[in-house]
This record gives sequence, C-alpha cells and structure tokens, in this order.
Amino acid sequence: MENNKLYWKLSSFFFLFFLSIASIFTFFAIWLGQSLQLSGAQTGIVFSVNAVFTMLFQPLYGYISDKLGLRKNLLYFISILVILSGPFLIFIYQPLLNWNFWVGALTGGAYLAITFLAGISAIESYIEKVGRKYNFEFGRARLWGSIGAAVAAAIGGQMLNINPDINFWIASGSGVILLLVIFLTKVEVSAIEEKKAKSLSIQDLGSLFKRKDFWIFMIFMLGTGCIYNVFDQQFPVYYASLFPTEQLGNQIFGYLNAGQVFLESGMLLVAPLIVRKVGPKGGLILAGIIMILRVAGSGLVSDPYSISFIKLLNAPEFAIIIVSVFKYLATHFDTKFSSILYLVGYQFAMQLGAVILSPIVGNLYDSIGFRHTYLIMGIIVTIFTLFGALLLRNKDQASKDCNDSKLTA
Repeated sequence: MENNKLYWKLSSFFFLFFLSIASIFTFFAIWLGQSLQLSGAQTGIVFSVNAVFTMLFQPLYGYISDKLGLRKNLLYFISILVILSGPFLIFIYQPLLNWNFWVGALTGGAYLAITFLAGISAIESYIEKVGRKYNFEFGRARLWGSIGAAVAAAIGGQMLNINPDINFWIASGSGVILLLVIFLTKVEVSAIEEKKAKSLSIQDLGSLFKRKDFWIFMIFMLGTGCIYNVFDQQFPVYYASLFPTEQLGNQIFGYLNAGQVFLESGMLLVAPLIVRKVGPKGGLILAGIIMILRVAGSGLVSDPYSISFIKLLNAPEFAIIIVSVFKYLATHFDTKFSSILYLVGYQFAMQLGAVILSPIVGNLYDSIGFRHTYLIMGIIVTIFTLFGALLLRNKDQASKDCNDSKLTA
C-alpha cells in the first residue's frame, strides 16, 4: 500500500512538472517567432544558448543527485524555480530579449536550463531510482508526465492565440502544487543507501570517462537523440505555415501535439515490454529507425494531413528510447552512477549536439527551407543509427562488462 501511494505521488509530480514545462515549451518557438518577431536564425541561437546552459548544469545536477541519493533536496529547489517561471518569462525574459537580444538569450538560457531543461533530467533520474527501490516501472510513472504535457498542449494553442502569458501563469500555478506534492512525499533512505551515495568521488567520475563503451553511447545519442530535439525546436513554426492562417495552425498543432502525447503515454506502458523483447540495444536502434522515418518523412511530404500522421511517430519513438536508455545504462554500468550516466551520457550528449546544430539548422531553415533541411537531418540520423547498430553493446555482453571496471554493473 505504501509503495502504491508513493507511485501515485511521484506520478502526480511528473504530471504537474510536465504540465509546467509543456505550457512553456510546446509553443516556445511560435512565441519567439510570432510574438517577439525573432528570425529563424535568432530562434536557433536562443535554442543553442539554452542548450549550452543545460549542458553546463546537467553534469552538476548528475553529481549532486548521486551524492544526495534518495533525498529530495533537488526536487524542492526545482519546484521553487518552477513557481517563479511565469513572472520571469513575462517581466524579465521578454523585455530583455526586446531590449538586447544577447542579454535576454543568456539570462533566459541560464534560468530555463536550471529550472526545466536540466531539471527535467534530474527529476527523471530521481524517480527512476525510487522506482527501482520500490518496485514500480519507470515508464508507468513517466506516462503521467506525458499526460500532463498533453493537457498543456491541448489548451496551449488556444491560450497562445488569446494571450501567451496565460500559458506562463499556468506553469507557475502548477509549480505551487508541485511543491506541496513533494513535501507530502516520503522516501525512506537507509544507512546503506546514504553511505553508498556519499562514497561517490570525483576520481570515480574520471574513470567513467576513460571507458570506450561510454563514449560510444554518447556519440550515438549525439547523432540521434540530439536530432530529435533540434528537429522539434522549430517544427511548430513550419506546421503552422501549412494552414491558411497562423492562428489556425497554432490551434491545430496544439490538438495534434496533445493527441501525440496522449499516444506517447500509452506507448510508455508497452515500451518496457518491447525493450525486454528486443533488448536495450535493440530498443535504441528501433527508436533510431522510427526517428529516420519521422525526420526524413517530414521532408518528403508537404500537406498537413500527411505531416500530422508522421508527427504521431514521435510517440513510439520517445517511449522506446527513454526506456531503452535507462535499461542500457543499468545493464552495462553501476547504478550508483545512474544520475550522472543519464544526465551526462544521454542528456549532455544531446545538448552538446544542440549547441552545434541549432544555429546551423536555423540558418538552413531560412536559406533552403524546412523540407530540404529535414532531409539532411534524416541522413544524419541514418548514419548514427548504423554506427550504434555496429558498436553499441548487446545485453549478453553485460557479464563481460563486469570485469572491465569498478563502474560496471
């Protein structure tokens, strides 16, 4: 019964946090382009700056999270920042971008990274650790985050057309409840768990970066998961352009995104079964193949009906890759380093790629258009998926890994 209560509390935490983050970021590119009149290149720079700060905070979050173990300090900190998100975006970020683009981009990048873009990874890693202790599947809890994001997307398009600030206030309001939920959530921390967390050292981290298989995993994510993020950044702008008016496009995109995220939540229920069947490596490659179909397919079609169908492929793609990442890391590395492995090996690699690619892709959108850019991105994903198929480790290699390093499970 206690485990069941804990599951529902952490699931509600996921729901509220993703309601907040989706209220801000589902239509973030549209807000920058339509409301603030930024160009595609400037929007790409904003995303790149966000990625730089996210990349800086993720290793720090990973180290702190593993040092804290199952203590809730980081969740309290992030919840308070979420409460402040509405006032920050309305009264600080937007005026700064209008006054001086670079000052606004840097200030906003730091805040958005530490609150949401790096914060989300710390939260996912924490709840995955709790799930392993209390025997509930991470995907079952994470699906409530997808439902929260779907709710935000369903109403966000209409709110954007009325006043974008409404979405930002929804984010702050969710943060207030978020803080209450984490206060009421009790996670027991044993003396053994406390000792294990405190034993983590900087030297341990150094030995992790000496491992070839860790770098192979990071490179794979650099060319697949990174493209996933960069592709989604300005996709709402392209999608809205396919309709007679931007307002109609914004509204339809909100409904489509909500449907996709609801489908994603259902896929998170079955993704663990799929990954158990094909193995963690197989799950990563399968997600890469779906990503190729989605990215390249968006460049091959031009009507809103076809591209709407292709957009829905995001649901199985995301569900499979996030479950596969946790399973792959838990299979081949010591779970003592689970937060660092997830935030550095997965999230950091994606942000590093976003830093490099976001401004380049933004310029390509302006110069050769969305469809041709999507075809180029599809080729990149294909190359890195083949790289992963050749070099990522299979599940049956885990026993060999045990002798490779003290970091290996």
